[in-house]
Amino acid sequence: MESFNDIISGEGLTLVDFFATWCGPCKMMHPILEQLKEKMGDGIRIIKVDIDRNTETAQRYAVQSVPTLMLFRKGEQLWRQSGAMPLTSLLSAIGQFTR
Repeated sequence: MESFNDIISGEGLTLVDFFATWCGPCKMMHPILEQLKEKMGDGIRIIKVDIDRNTETAQRYAVQSVPTLMLFRKGEQLWRQSGAMPLTSLLSAIGQFTR
């Protein structure tokens, strides 16, 4: 099984969704992330990290509110945003990092 560091260190874009099961806005993001994957296909990898089950990772990245989205490539954090956002805003934010 790949570790978190293995995943975010990949060549391609990886979007990490730090979420909590009790979080309403996090639940709103789920279908938006599915739509993002449909639109971008293999151009992005999306992983979800439950902050209550992965407290060390959440602390390492100073996640203080959920949802928090972070975009990585080759282990480098390219972008970060807290709070739910519409698909158009998400596509716009990620679009500046696509090749």
